[in-house]
Amino acid sequence: MKDTIQNLIEIVANSQRYFIHFTRIAIFVVMAWIGGLKAFQYEADGIVPFVANSPVMSFFYSKEAPEYMQYKNREGEFIPKNIAWHQENNTYTFSYALGTVIVIIGLLTLAGIFNARAGLLGGLLTVGMSVVTLSFLITTPEVYVPDLGGPDHGFPYLSGAGRLVIKDIIMMAAGLVVASDAAKTLLKGNTSRSVAAESIRYRESA
Repeated sequence: MKDTIQNLIEIVANSQRYFIHFTRIAIFVVMAWIGGLKAFQYEADGIVPFVANSPVMSFFYSKEAPEYMQYKNREGEFIPKNIAWHQENNTYTFSYALGTVIVIIGLLTLAGIFNARAGLLGGLLTVGMSVVTLSFLITTPEVYVPDLGGPDHGFPYLSGAGRLVIKDIIMMAAGLVVASDAAKTLLKGNTSRSVAAESIRYRESA
């Protein structure tokens, strides 16, 4: 039994490289799926509270932040009046652009399996995107349970939206791991080239 456990520990310890690659694949799956969904109306409507209340993103919309409260669509709901408002608000145009950026970040991160430079960029962009997402915990009222008469509301009582946002801290950590791994690979490559160049100079001078 002890030998089995020891073997399992050794397998896990020696598989770190594969786990990092799996992390890259996991980031890509999330980015490609979520980014792809940004092309659909219900997902574009769903991110409006986050974008409208963000001081670094709200300028992408043409309407003032509180106004969206009157034109909310529940997931799967299609109300022409609300759709028209969102079209005027640039809700869908922005969502398409954001989705494209997210998918590109996922592709760059996945490419890190084969290309360290792309992987480093993808990992750092994943971290940056996670920082922006986590900032919604400060700027978006909807991330906390509203005061509807119950005892549990406001901070730290996360709503469904808030529970979704807080998970990005895991994405941030994953981005740092893959970025660090890519940077390490680049440094090893630079060191190898330096050693090779030094060896060539030594042979030429001998």
